[in-house]
Amino acid sequence: MDMIVAALGGTVWTVAFFVLALSVIVFVHEYGHYIVGRWSGIHSEVFSVGFGPVLFSRTDRRGTRWQVAAIPFGGYVKFLGDADASSVRPGDVSGLSTAERRHTMAGAPLWARTATVAAGPVFNFILAFLLFVVVAFVTGTVREEPTVGKMHALPSSGESLHEGDVILALNGKPTPDWNSFGTIADDAKGQSTVSYTVRRGGEEVTVVGPHPNAVIVGDVTIRSAALDAGIEIGDVLVAAGGQKLQDFNQLVSIITESGGKPVPLTIWREGKTLELSLTPRLRVAPDNDTGELTERYMIGLASGLVFERAVRPVSLWEAATGAANAMWLTTESMFAGLGKMFQGMISTCGLSGAIGMAKTVGDAARIGIDAFVAVVATLSLGIGIINLFPIPVLDGGHLVFYAYEAATRRKPSEKALKILMTVGLTLVLSLMIFALSRDLVCA
Repeated sequence: MDMIVAALGGTVWTVAFFVLALSVIVFVHEYGHYIVGRWSGIHSEVFSVGFGPVLFSRTDRRGTRWQVAAIPFGGYVKFLGDADASSVRPGDVSGLSTAERRHTMAGAPLWARTATVAAGPVFNFILAFLLFVVVAFVTGTVREEPTVGKMHALPSSGESLHEGDVILALNGKPTPDWNSFGTIADDAKGQSTVSYTVRRGGEEVTVVGPHPNAVIVGDVTIRSAALDAGIEIGDVLVAAGGQKLQDFNQLVSIITESGGKPVPLTIWREGKTLELSLTPRLRVAPDNDTGELTERYMIGLASGLVFERAVRPVSLWEAATGAANAMWLTTESMFAGLGKMFQGMISTCGLSGAIGMAKTVGDAARIGIDAFVAVVATLSLGIGIINLFPIPVLDGGHLVFYAYEAATRRKPSEKALKILMTVGLTLVLSLMIFALSRDLVCA
């Protein structure tokens, strides 16, 4: 019974946060269409978050009905004169005057229609950028000088390092930055203890402490076997696959060679030894040497130091440039992954449908507010990009029609629009079903 309650609670948690994240993203996307349409002189009749039966609605002074519908997986803005929510096929506007037709999507100038349609994805990009900026302000950035943050508990006793210590040298070798610190730490590989020269309270002292690169968990990946098993940042990895662990690379080799079979794992956490069994999952990740995306078995752990690296607040410029860089890297990774899937170089298990996205959002919420906000930013960016794909029923398809109109000075025929919309809807539904199948088939 307890297991059933726990499973139900986890499912409710996941669904609730997914609906919250999706509702925010959809609202911002549709608000982009609405507000730019309004600025362009196009009247919105309905602004809906969700589909199906209406749960709540009210009409504002401009005559737009704002509503929340029962099925929360999407939304739409229906403009004056539209036959449906797609805003491609015009309805019967024969009864409207010339001035009234100007306020319809079909009767508006080409520039107004183009700006209104493009605004949805653009607002998604703006949301992603702002959320990444928020994450940067909340999390800060690592201090340039190697500085000790929170100390992790270790099996060996001793308080050799203190939070706030600035590490000036390791084994007598200067460590002015984290790169030099990492290089010297690698040179000391195999030593259980090292000497630290630190600046503490205005004084310079030398202490002996554990090697900084203990086999310790520095990060736990979303949608991973490690997160599902309850492994936490700061856990000390003692053994894996029956082998005592000396360094993190040893764990990587054991997981890679497992072939996806369960791997017994022994961890130490604040005086307690835990025995777990984790089944590695096939995941796509950059190769450590080449940076190319490759597929390999992983449990979702990253190595850490015996202490957390101290952080400092970021400036607005640092937050903005960091957000822009995060968006660029995410976009680059997305297209690189899709390209390798089409080439058959990696499996299609990297695709996520509604179930996979919900699991990602739920896992992020479990980790913390900063992880949740970062995932919402990533989803907003992805939805904005996907909506620009040149597929009818998506915003990108609308823009292709407008480009055709600009080039030929005439709109596509009603018959052509119906055919293309049917093809586009079929393609989108097929892709959604295929992505959902990946959620069900892939671990």
